[in-house]
Amino acid sequence: MKRFLALTLAMIMVAVSLIGCTSPEAPAGEQKPATEGEAPANTGGGSADGFEIALITDKGNIDDKSFNQGSWEGVVEFAEAEGISHQYIKPEEASDTGYLAAIDLAVDGGAKVVVTPGFLFEVAVYEAQTKYPDVKFILLDGTPHTADYSTFETKENVASILYSEEQSGYLAGNAAVKDGMTKLGFMGGMAVPAVQAFGYGYLQGAEDAAAELGLADGSIEVTYHYTGNFEENDTNKATAKTMYQEGTEVIFACGGSVGKSVMSAANESDAKVIGVDVDQRYDSETVITSATKGLAASVIQVLESIYNTDSWDNFGGKTTYFNAENDGVGLPTIVIGDEGADAFDRFEQYTMEQYEETYAQLVDGSIEVIRSIDVADTTGYATAEELTDQLGLKKVVVTTRQ
Repeated sequence: MKRFLALTLAMIMVAVSLIGCTSPEAPAGEQKPATEGEAPANTGGGSADGFEIALITDKGNIDDKSFNQGSWEGVVEFAEAEGISHQYIKPEEASDTGYLAAIDLAVDGGAKVVVTPGFLFEVAVYEAQTKYPDVKFILLDGTPHTADYSTFETKENVASILYSEEQSGYLAGNAAVKDGMTKLGFMGGMAVPAVQAFGYGYLQGAEDAAAELGLADGSIEVTYHYTGNFEENDTNKATAKTMYQEGTEVIFACGGSVGKSVMSAANESDAKVIGVDVDQRYDSETVITSATKGLAASVIQVLESIYNTDSWDNFGGKTTYFNAENDGVGLPTIVIGDEGADAFDRFEQYTMEQYEETYAQLVDGSIEVIRSIDVADTTGYATAEELTDQLGLKKVVVTTRQ
């Protein structure tokens, strides 16, 4: 992980900007130079001036300790092993137009495979799949559709990859309560399906753990909040700090760089954090565990289908879910760089054995987790009543925070 973080910091210095990409004075793209231990960017079939695998970041950064970073880690691991040229591009404009322009830039740079991490690329990929029929797209956490949602279509050159976030969130909430915590918090970013699913699963995991432990109805209190963004900022830190001051013991920080704000508040409050998407224990001592998606693993698996196993048909033109059954979600079970370490050492009493037992129940289907509920507000922010009634909460009392 330390080696990867060092690589990531080096990458930031050469991130490609789209500003003025149509101007004759602006370069069409910028080739990522080789870093120590990394194959040169012109190996593996890419031209001397181009790159074969490209990742486009969303509105976050490549070092967001979340979706962009986890996805890029998979690209780097596969491309380095295979000697394939690779690059990431950060769009200048976080919009459908900006994302499509970034894809144009990648293809102009020689990309044969484009990885797009997140639902924000759904419209851009919908357009690009027709515009570039010979390019393969790996769309993570989304399915291609028109801007007005009237048409959904995943063409043969697109692999749509989704994750069962509700299962990962379930494991996090279950672990927190079994560890003895009774005052939990949830800070989601924007109320998009993936973030909602994390939160709904978190509540259900806490509910089931309380029932299993024989706790009384209403014994678990959860403060539930959406920030409306995926940013590290003073407002998000202040909100987290207030929640901790009100007695919250742990906050599930489910919103990209929002997690950095929560970790900062937790550090000042001697409190705890549950990370998201990737294992964030390496970012702060306050992180006790993380509700992860197999971002790197899923990217690698799809890239393998393209380059090594001739099995693109398993993914192209369809949506594939990564879940507990295929190790697509979970809590971290290893500490990178230390084979003898205990990945559960930041819990007070929750153990690997308890985790494995719960995980097996997700795999065999004896635990089923609700992924979505009906929310009246167009923002996607569920009321406490909607959460309680539709998720069947009795042990858990939810208070929503605006």
